[in-house]
Amino acid sequence: MKRIAIITLVVLVTAAALFLVPTIWFKPWSIDHFYARVFLQYVLERPMLLSQLRILEQYGIESHNDDLDDFSVARTEREAQEVADNLATLRSYDQAALSPSQRLSRDVLEWFLDDLNRRRPFRFHDYPVNHVFGLQSGLADFMINVHQVRDEGDAEDFITRLSKLATALDQLAAGMRHRAALGIAPPRFVYDRVIADTGAFLKPKPEENEIFRGFSRSLDKLAELPDASKSSLRESCRAAVADVVYPAYRSLIAEVERQRAATGSEDGVWHLPDGAAYYAYRLRSHTTTELTPDAVHELGKREVERIQQELRKILEGQGIVSQNLNDTLQQLNSDPRFLYPGTDEGRKQALADYQHIVDDMSGHLAELFRVLPAAPVTVERMPAFKESSAPGAYYNPPPLDGSKPGIFYANLGKMGDVPKFGMRTLAYHEAVPGHHLQIAIAQELRDVAFFRRLVPFTAYSEGWALYAERLADEQGFFKDPFDRLGYLVSQAFRAVRLVVDTGIHAHAWTREQAIEYMVANTGMPRGDVVREIERYIVTPGQACAYKIGELKIVELRERARQALGDRFELRRFHQAVLGNGALPLALLEREVDAWIASAGGAPAAGGS
Repeated sequence: MKRIAIITLVVLVTAAALFLVPTIWFKPWSIDHFYARVFLQYVLERPMLLSQLRILEQYGIESHNDDLDDFSVARTEREAQEVADNLATLRSYDQAALSPSQRLSRDVLEWFLDDLNRRRPFRFHDYPVNHVFGLQSGLADFMINVHQVRDEGDAEDFITRLSKLATALDQLAAGMRHRAALGIAPPRFVYDRVIADTGAFLKPKPEENEIFRGFSRSLDKLAELPDASKSSLRESCRAAVADVVYPAYRSLIAEVERQRAATGSEDGVWHLPDGAAYYAYRLRSHTTTELTPDAVHELGKREVERIQQELRKILEGQGIVSQNLNDTLQQLNSDPRFLYPGTDEGRKQALADYQHIVDDMSGHLAELFRVLPAAPVTVERMPAFKESSAPGAYYNPPPLDGSKPGIFYANLGKMGDVPKFGMRTLAYHEAVPGHHLQIAIAQELRDVAFFRRLVPFTAYSEGWALYAERLADEQGFFKDPFDRLGYLVSQAFRAVRLVVDTGIHAHAWTREQAIEYMVANTGMPRGDVVREIERYIVTPGQACAYKIGELKIVELRERARQALGDRFELRRFHQAVLGNGALPLALLEREVDAWIASAGGAPAAGGS
C-alpha cells in the first residue's frame, strides 16, 4: 500500500508539473490556460486593480490590499517586453482548432495585445502627472473611494498603503524626469493646474484632509471595533498623512515646478518626437478603427452641422428665434429656472434629482434589454479636490464581489455649470442605460474567458454610453423640450470633440482656438468647455471614440432592421451588442452580422 501511495503521489506531482510548468513559464497546452495566465500576470502586478475588482477576497486572499502599483520606468520597460512575448505566444496557437467562443476570445486578446505592442515606441509619450486623470490625484482618489475599510485588518492595510505613497510619488517624479530627457512634457498650463489642485489638497490640516476624513467615516461604521482601537487607528492615519503623504506630495510639486520652468506652450502632441505617428496610434487605439485624423475631422464637421439644425428646430418650437445659436444657449445656461443654488442644499437636491432619474430609468430597462445587471448604481458627489479640473462626471464600476454598487460621480463644484436640462442626458450616459448597464453586464458574464469581462475598448464603451443617450431620446424619456435640448447639446458636444481633438493634435490648433470653436458650436458653459479642452490636450484621441462608437452601433442596428424586417427585435439586438463584453468595432460588426445571419437575415457587406 505504501508503494502504491508513493507511485500515486509521483504520478500526481508529475501531472501537476506537466500542467503548471508550461502554463507558468512556457506555452500552455491549452489556449484557455494561456488566457488565464495573461490575465493573472496583468492583475497580480497591479494590486490597486485587484483591490478595485475584489476577485481574491472571496477566497480569503487579501495580501495585495496593503500595496500600491509599481509606477517605475523599469516596470514600463518590462511590461513592454511581456506584451511582445505574449502576443507572439498567442499567434502561435492553431486557430483552426478553436471553438467559436475561443476564437472570439483569441481575436479580442490579439487586438488588445497588438494595440499595446504598437504603443511600444510611444510608451513614454503620455503625461502620467496631469490635472485630469493624473496618477497623483488618482492615488488619493483610490484611497478615498476604492480601498474599502470593512474591518480592523482593512484599516491597517489602509495605513500601510498610505506609508507607500512616498515611493509611488517618487516613481512618478522619476518618470517625469525620464520623459523630459526624451523631449516629452505637457504644455505649461497643465503643470499650473496640477500645482493649484495639489495645493488645495494639501491646504487642510492632516486631520481635515479628505483621505483622513474618509478613513474616519469608515471607522465609524465598524460597530464591533472598540473605541480604543479606532482612536489608535485614527492617530496612525493622521500621522501617515502628516509625515508621509503631505511631504511626498510637496516633493512631487517641487519637481513639477522645476519642470514647469522649462516647459513650452505647444498644446498638441504634434510637437513631440514622432508626434504625428503617436497621434495616429492614439486615434487608432481609442477608436479601434483605421480612420485618419483628417477623416475624423471632416466627420465631426458634418455631424456638427446636422445636430445644430436639430437644435434650432427645438428652439423654434419653444418660440425662441435664434440669430446666434451660441448666444441663445449661453443665455439658457444662465437662466435661474434651470440652475440650483450654489449651496450645500442645492448640491444635495441635485444629487437627489440625479438618483431619481437613474431610478426611474431603471424601472424601464426590462422593456429594452433581455439581460439586466444584478449590481445597483448610485450617485455621489465627486471628491472636492478634483472638481476644479475634472470633467462633469465619471463612473466607477462595482467590485466583482458585490461589496459596493457602481457609482456615478457628479461634479458639483460650480453649480452654475450644472444646468438642469442636461442632467437626464448625463445620468443616462454615466449610469443606465449607459456605462453602468454595459460594464456591469460585462462583469457578470459567464462561460467566457475571464479577461473578456474586464477588457476595455474606448470606442465600444463610450460609444455605447452615447448610444444610450440616443436610445433614451428615441424611447421618449426626454418629455420636456428643454431636456431634449440638453440631449442635443450633448450630441453637438461629442461631434465637436472630433473637430477639436484632431484640430489640436493634428492641425496644431492652440488651446484658445479649440475653446472658442467648442463654445461657438455647443453653447456649453465656458467653464465646462475649458475643462474639456484641457482634458483632450492630455488624453489625445480619447474624445474621438464616443461619436465614432455610437455611429457604428447605430449603423449596425439599422443594418439589422433592414435585414430582418418584421423579425427585428430591439432587445435581441441589444443582447447581440452587449452579450460578448467590450469589443473592438470590427469584431463587434462581425458578431452582429453573425447574429443577423443566425436570425434569418442577410446582412449587407460590412463597413469600416
